[in-house]
Amino acid sequence: MSGLNNTMDCSVAPATTSSDAGIAGTGILLAFIMTATLALLLSSYIVVSEAFMASSPRTISRKLLSGLSDQQPVQGIAIQALGIARIHDLVAYHFFIIWMLSLLSTATNFAALLALVQDFKRDWMLRWLRQAAMFVSLCLTIVFGVFILEVNLKSLPSTLPVGCIWEDYAKEPEEKGNNPLAVAGIIAVIASSTILFILGTWYLHLRKQVWGRFVQVLSLLVLFATAIAATTRVVVISQAFGTPSVQLSDENEKTWTFGQLLAMLMLVLPFISALEISRGELRVPSCEPEQIETDQVPLTSSGRTAVNHNRYSYQPNPFFK
Repeated sequence: MSGLNNTMDCSVAPATTSSDAGIAGTGILLAFIMTATLALLLSSYIVVSEAFMASSPRTISRKLLSGLSDQQPVQGIAIQALGIARIHDLVAYHFFIIWMLSLLSTATNFAALLALVQDFKRDWMLRWLRQAAMFVSLCLTIVFGVFILEVNLKSLPSTLPVGCIWEDYAKEPEEKGNNPLAVAGIIAVIASSTILFILGTWYLHLRKQVWGRFVQVLSLLVLFATAIAATTRVVVISQAFGTPSVQLSDENEKTWTFGQLLAMLMLVLPFISALEISRGELRVPSCEPEQIETDQVPLTSSGRTAVNHNRYSYQPNPFFK
């Protein structure tokens, strides 16, 4: 850890610490929460409707959920990797928010797995890509849990970087004792994440479902409870929505920036894809010798003839004919 000594000062605990809108900003938190909420609701709708209602598969809902669920492991892994890379300047407050957001992403990812498991089973590459993302997320979650556990056990001052737990740091004059309930909760989160990974791996590679409906509904209830608990903790302790657990020197986490707005705008992409799918089946036009200007063949088509002697059909706006 000698390299960390050059980038962080553990000898004096400052009175305040700076905020970080890129981690705990309003837009970042809302993007995580809204994506998770939509994915959880869609997962529940697909599981319940296809299990208990005699109807056709929810194709559009599945496509929309697939787009949302792909964002969750990527976002969770990315923000945890960022936190690990910045242990020399991030305090436990930001570390804990990252940990809760990753837990929210994990719960959403497994909920989507319950609804889309058959889609993953049909393609070995998709199945193992999802398996790899689950494993990386678990490893990062355990590492974060160890850091936060050490912070609680060693009573690290709240304004010192988490990397100081491995160094000689300045202790507070009135050092508080460890909170047994917080330590037990951290251990429980680490254990539950490991159990979720084992069960998710078993369910993903299970050739034939056993007690399918019962397992799906019960798992959804557990994942909903996990997501609600993680979201509540983030909302309560964040500067953007509640009262931070550390004294921050500014209020930048309440200010909207382009990065936070971009995170919110990314939520539109799955809906655009779902709209394109609902309006027509995506296809690639074939280049035939008798056709010219084949680049004008529409990518979306309902299957009816779109080309007639090099004249292409045009669907007018039904409201402005």
